[in-house]
Amino acid sequence: MKQINIGGVPEHFNLAWYLGLKNGDYKAENINLRWHDYFGGTGEMCKGLRNGDIDIAVILTEGIIKDIIAGNKSKIVQVFVKTPLNWGIHVDAKSNYNSLDDLKGTKAAISRYGSGSHLMSYVNAEQNNWDLESDLKFEVIKNLDGAINGLTNGKADYFMWEKFTTKPLVDNGTFRRIGNLPSPWPCFVIAVREDFLKTNKADVKTILDIVNTTTKEFKEIPRIDTTIANRYKQELEDVQEWLNLTEWSQENITEKTIKKVQDELFKLNIIPEKWDYKDLIEKI
Repeated sequence: MKQINIGGVPEHFNLAWYLGLKNGDYKAENINLRWHDYFGGTGEMCKGLRNGDIDIAVILTEGIIKDIIAGNKSKIVQVFVKTPLNWGIHVDAKSNYNSLDDLKGTKAAISRYGSGSHLMSYVNAEQNNWDLESDLKFEVIKNLDGAINGLTNGKADYFMWEKFTTKPLVDNGTFRRIGNLPSPWPCFVIAVREDFLKTNKADVKTILDIVNTTTKEFKEIPRIDTTIANRYKQELEDVQEWLNLTEWSQENITEKTIKKVQDELFKLNIIPEKWDYKDLIEKI
């Protein structure tokens, strides 16, 4: 049985993978798919792909495009979640910040440079007409626990993370959410190391076929809202809202979307150049 390592954030978006693993769907196809939780998000997963710690990543679109252009020898093989990610903009509940204008020139907590929390800080700054040189400052906090410590202790002033993941921290009075920023593109894609893809394309296709079967039927799974609420410690009504907003994909990313992401990243000086579509994606 072939072992294949896959990484992703330990969040509700990825429950479809856990269900397939629990049901033995991959082992039935002679694939020992090993899931690795990446609490540090996209930046940490990019490092995992580069180092060969994982073969496949379920990763933020803008983050992997930026890292491939920066030298990560991986390819996008499919969109996983085609709806935008709803980034909540959070401050410490006891802070004096009450609006996005109050955050101009303050310090953003980011999981690491090149992460989604880092890149979307630029998008937020641009949308609010901030100066990208003088109005953006960063504090690396690694993960959500680091953000809690960073904002509570005043090392950073605000933190951008997926709205529903952080909702329990808003509900319990740790954070206050003072804004939302939907990503301007599909949020999660599946990326594979090029070296692995060259010799294991058939296995990658099998893995995609299995998870796509699950995501096509995901919302119809009996009591799936309750399962998500219990597993990820979220309120049932929040899960139901998230399910209504979220759509999965079984197709690869379009050339139009690749252009849109690169145009935005290039405009913000996050990438030094724009690549051809064929150099970023692989058709399975």
